[in-house]
Amino acid sequence: MSPRIVALGGGHGLYATLSAARRLTPHVTAIVTVADDGGSSGRLRSELDVVPPGDLRMALAALASDTPHGRLWATILQHRFGGNGALAGHPIGNLILAGLNEVLADPVAALDEMGRVLGIHGRVLPMCPMGLGIEADVAGLESDPRMSRVIRGQVAIATTVGKVRRVRLIPVDPPATRQAVDAIMAADLVVLGPGSWFTSVIPHVLVPQLAAALQATVARRALVVNLVAEPGETAEFSAERHIHVLSQHAPGFTVHEVIVDASRVPSEREREQLRRTAKILDAQVEFADVSRPGTPLHDPARLAAALEGVRLRGAAPPVSPTPTVPTPTANGPRGDDSWR
Repeated sequence: MSPRIVALGGGHGLYATLSAARRLTPHVTAIVTVADDGGSSGRLRSELDVVPPGDLRMALAALASDTPHGRLWATILQHRFGGNGALAGHPIGNLILAGLNEVLADPVAALDEMGRVLGIHGRVLPMCPMGLGIEADVAGLESDPRMSRVIRGQVAIATTVGKVRRVRLIPVDPPATRQAVDAIMAADLVVLGPGSWFTSVIPHVLVPQLAAALQATVARRALVVNLVAEPGETAEFSAERHIHVLSQHAPGFTVHEVIVDASRVPSEREREQLRRTAKILDAQVEFADVSRPGTPLHDPARLAAALEGVRLRGAAPPVSPTPTVPTPTANGPRGDDSWR
């Protein structure tokens, strides 16, 4: 039986993970952040009060079937309108998802319907059944370097020239999408990252039910560290710093392996230091060639090989007793969430 892989993240980082995971199995579930407030997603969110569709659309496109029909629809989803009118800049997929959500009154049902059109065997799910806000404590913006300023909004945080110290979701402790919790609990391999660390990766461990599921599942768990530091929120971050920041936001969070591109940490001294740092996540470090040579991008085939290695290096030891993961109440044959 093909393994069940769950990938958590958002944007281009999640697209990379999904492009790798689909090489290993058709049973891939994407769990996507929902705090985007920029571009087309921000406009639709403010006008229609929908879950921001942009990162969800990208995940759907990444998992579209390789049939001519699937490839055509992936292209349609990603196409952006030009011109200077009201539709300028909107990807077609964002508008379709917003429309499906209005008709079906359920973002999960809307995504499932779009998934059927694309021939997806897995699933794309929002991490939370509603759009979230995000705010950050940012240092380096005041004359006194000891002072920090609160910056609100995903785009503002991602592009800040200051140093992000901590992020919070708004509202605090939001509910998880029930189907996302179920997918994590049923998975064989769960992958967190890569992606914008503060706005696409860390938000998942700030949702209590997702964090509990990530610790309760018997799946193997992998953390994929970014290939390079991103301008703005993680400028000058080392691989070690990525791990420290994640641990600070989610004390007690653990994974089995941390995947780091071998070329990013070339010296043995640095590697040994990173291995010691990874112990705060109770993790081993796997140094692997996962990038496309000469680019800051993950290579799908190489990343797929690294993920398959994590899965095959042994199942997580059984948890006894199994922790109880709180989930919202279901109230419909499609698994609709109680928030509706």
